[in-house]
Amino acid sequence: MDNDFNKYNEAAEMLKILAHPVRLCIVKGLLENGGCNVSHMQECLGAPQSTISQHLQKLRSAGIVTGSRNGLEIKYTVIDERVKVLLPILFNKR
Repeated sequence: MDNDFNKYNEAAEMLKILAHPVRLCIVKGLLENGGCNVSHMQECLGAPQSTISQHLQKLRSAGIVTGSRNGLEIKYTVIDERVKVLLPILFNKR
């Protein structure tokens, strides 16, 4: 075993960010739909826009998702390749 825990910090931080049911649901939905906007997420999750925005901010800060603006709409997509591989494994869909 390698006890140099510093090299595990990045992976542990990514897992901490994902370790919330709403954030997992958001990321899973983004992957399944190829991205979407906050209004669509609100309809699917039945959560207030402010709650979704707070979760998206954490996901953006961690480099897991990004948003691209088209007029007034921002479409969010998953950009972390590790997450693109991990989520299907977590939900047993390869």
